[in-house]
Amino acid sequence: MSSAAPGFPYERLRRWPDVEAPNLFASDAADRLLADLAAEAVGAPGLVVIGDAYGALTLAAAARGARGIRVHQDALTGERALDANAAALDLAGAYEHRALDANAAALDLAGAYEHRALDAGLVRGARTVLLRLPRSLDALDEISGLIAEHAHPEVVVLAGGMLKHMTVAMNEVLGGFFHSVEASLARQKARVLTVREPHPAAATPGPRWPRRSRDPESGLWICAHGAAFAGTSVDIGTRFLLSVLDDAVPGAHTAVDLGCGTGVLASALAVSRPGLRVVATDQSAAAVASATATAAANGVADRVTVVRDDGLASQPDASAELIVLNPPFHIGSAVHTGAALRLFADAGRVLAPGGELWTVWNSHLGYRAALERSVGPTRQIARNAKFTVTASRKRP
Repeated sequence: MSSAAPGFPYERLRRWPDVEAPNLFASDAADRLLADLAAEAVGAPGLVVIGDAYGALTLAAAARGARGIRVHQDALTGERALDANAAALDLAGAYEHRALDANAAALDLAGAYEHRALDAGLVRGARTVLLRLPRSLDALDEISGLIAEHAHPEVVVLAGGMLKHMTVAMNEVLGGFFHSVEASLARQKARVLTVREPHPAAATPGPRWPRRSRDPESGLWICAHGAAFAGTSVDIGTRFLLSVLDDAVPGAHTAVDLGCGTGVLASALAVSRPGLRVVATDQSAAAVASATATAAANGVADRVTVVRDDGLASQPDASAELIVLNPPFHIGSAVHTGAALRLFADAGRVLAPGGELWTVWNSHLGYRAALERSVGPTRQIARNAKFTVTASRKRP
């Protein structure tokens, strides 16, 4: 087995089924630097990859001969892009796929990697971990704690990112769990931190995540894993939508919290409307785990069904009377409306005739025309200095 993968075709990787655009890429200099620094380690057993956006790290390691790779990607679209890229690069015969999706049988995969949840099983006994540094320090804390507690005592963590997204605070988080944190030289505006020697004290009794707190304004308990947007607080857009939520299709029997995050809107609807059944969907594994915990903490787990989904792909046409949405206005670090437009289109398909999509959005984005096209007639419900709440009615 060669320890190098000269000419690995990073340029052939795609983001699909995630949003694709000329300014959005499936790999970057940090992926390439991490893969190169890990070249000597990928042949050893116990390789774990965390945060691989679209498969660059996993597939470069597989091309070097790595097998039994355990992979965690928070985004469902990332998992599916990894699978699609592996098939397109003719590596499909070299890895094993255990994700529960409809394409698993068709992909005919067997042997080099498997998708895993972010839990002890992902990192247990791991000797090498390739980590794309998350933007969230809470996410880094959760990941670091798992590795320090459950990986092999001699584990080496190679944690990389682009310089513009790296901070000294990341070193401090890692230093809370490991004795040694060393920075590489920068290359093409990317850097890797080599992390070793987990603290014996890192093994803490009982689960550290999800964390939870009670929101004094809404009275809701909010539970959050490290990578969940806004953590245990309510972001200001969601709070603005919450302020008018009682007026959203009050007679509805079925509702969807689209892009649910920690499940604040889903739980708020279920708590205030005992006859309502809510589906909460998000493509983030951390969000789904958080929303599940939030619903349980507020006593509505029997009426809130949480689904990890790419938008509303698994939901039937014309099945919801109300959809609530606080859409993202960026993809990764790039400001881009593509994700929001896809969610609007999904809502237009899943709403029943006469049903409504209630959306909160940054006013400068001017989404009203897009909502009119994707769903139907749109009226303004509320507006403040930053946000607009609209209701879009599905055409009969």
